[in-house]
Amino acid sequence: MNAPATTELPVIVIGAGPAGLAAAAHLLDQGIEPLVLEAGQKAGAAVREWAHVRLFSTWGEVVDPAAEKLLAPTGWTRPDPDTYPSGGDWAEQYLQPLADVLGDRVRTGATVTGVSRAGRDRIVDADRDQQPFVVHFTHADGREERVFARSVIDASGTWSTPSPVGGSGLAALGERAAADRITYRVPDLKDPAVRARYAGRRTAVIGSGASAFTALAYLADLAKTEDGAGTKGVWILRRGISGSTFGGGEADQLPARGALGLAAKAAVDEGHANAVTGFRTEAVERDTDGRLVLVGEDGRRLDAVDEVIVLTGFRPDLSFLDELRLGLDERLQAPVELAPLIDPNQHSCGTVYPHGHRELSHPEPGVYLVGMKSYGRAPTFLAMTGYEQVRSVAAAIAGDLESADRVELTLPETGVCGGAGLFDAPDAAEADGGCCAPTPQLVQLGTPVSVGAFAEESPAGGCCGS
Repeated sequence: MNAPATTELPVIVIGAGPAGLAAAAHLLDQGIEPLVLEAGQKAGAAVREWAHVRLFSTWGEVVDPAAEKLLAPTGWTRPDPDTYPSGGDWAEQYLQPLADVLGDRVRTGATVTGVSRAGRDRIVDADRDQQPFVVHFTHADGREERVFARSVIDASGTWSTPSPVGGSGLAALGERAAADRITYRVPDLKDPAVRARYAGRRTAVIGSGASAFTALAYLADLAKTEDGAGTKGVWILRRGISGSTFGGGEADQLPARGALGLAAKAAVDEGHANAVTGFRTEAVERDTDGRLVLVGEDGRRLDAVDEVIVLTGFRPDLSFLDELRLGLDERLQAPVELAPLIDPNQHSCGTVYPHGHRELSHPEPGVYLVGMKSYGRAPTFLAMTGYEQVRSVAAAIAGDLESADRVELTLPETGVCGGAGLFDAPDAAEADGGCCAPTPQLVQLGTPVSVGAFAEESPAGGCCGS
C-alpha cells in the first residue's frame, strides 16, 4: 500500500453536524485542510430530524466563533443572540451556510464503514504511529472509497443509536416486533399524519430527560385541543419521583431548560399524564386489539397503550472504529480521562471541568471523539462544550499545544446536583446527593407551578440539550 506522507494529508472529520462543521472551521483556521464525511444527504442531517423542536440554548450559545469568522465574508450575520432557534432554524440558517462555505470539503451521502492505520490492523505495533489513517466509506449509490488522513475527528454523534425500552440496556422481549407502535424520537405533533397517530390516544413515554419532558408537554398541549380531546400520557420512570426529577426549574441557569421540566410536571399535575415509578420494562406484548402492554421486571403489567415513545438516551456507534486502539470508560463508553467528569452516577450539575485534547485523546495518537459522541452514554451535553473541544483538538493537531491546553469553559448549571440514585427504591428520592448537593426531597405532585415561556422551546436528543 503506497500511502502518501502523513503531513500532506487532510484531517478526516466524520459527521457534518454542529461539532463536525465547527471542527472543520477550526482546522482551516489552523491552516489544516479538513475533509468532512457526512452520511446524510445534507449537512446537519440528524438535527433536521428534530427540526420541529426548539433548543433550550440561545443563538448566542450555538454558533461557533471560528465558524462565524469563516461565514462573515459571505455577509452572513448571526440571528438575535438572545432568541431560541428550532432544530430547523439551526440547520438552515447556520449549519447549511457553513457547509456551503466549506464547499467540496464536505461530502454528503458518505457513510464511514471503517477507520484504521494504513497497513496495520489493531494488533500490529511496528511503525504504527508513523502510518497515516485510512478511512473507508460508501457513497449513497453503494460505491466504496478509501481516503488517507493525518488525523481523524469523529463527530458523528449518537442520534442514530437510541437506547432501547428494556431496563437492562437490551431490547425488551417483543420490542422489535412492536416497532409499528414504537418511536424513539419526540413526535412532531404539528404534522397532521403524526398528530392523528397520537390524538385521543393513550401513549407511554419512557425516559426522564429533556426529551421525555418535551414529549409530555407536547401530549398535554394536544390534549387541550378540540381534535386531541382524550389524549393521555403514561410517564414511565425507572426510579422514583424526587425534587430533581423535573430538573432545576428556576435554579437552572438555562431558563428554557428549567421551564421544560416544569412543563412536564404541569402535564402530570393537570391530569394529562400519569406517572408510573420504579418500572423497568422486561417485555412488550400485544393485546387482543393490537395495543401494547408493558411488562415490568417486577411482574407488573400496565394497562394497554396505543403508542410508546422511548426516550431513554443514546449510545455511541463504535463499530466502524474497531481497528483503532481506543481508551474508553467501561461504563460510559467515553474517553477514560473525560468519563469521571461527566459520570451521571456521581453528578448531574451540568458544570463539567474544562476539557480538551488531553482528556479526549486515546492510546491511538491522532484520533479524537468529539461532540455528543465524546460523552458516550452520559447526558447533559451542550453545543458550546463541543465547540471548545474541537478548538482544542484542532490546535493540538496543528502542534500549538499552548493554545490547545488553554481550555476555558463555564457551562450553565442545571440547578440539579445528585447521583443516579437508588434504582431499587422506586418510592425514595435519590440517595446521598451525589457530588455536590444535599439529598433531594420527594416532590408533591399536584402543586401548581409556573411553566413560563419556554414550555415548548426545548431540543430533542435525550438530555444533551443542544
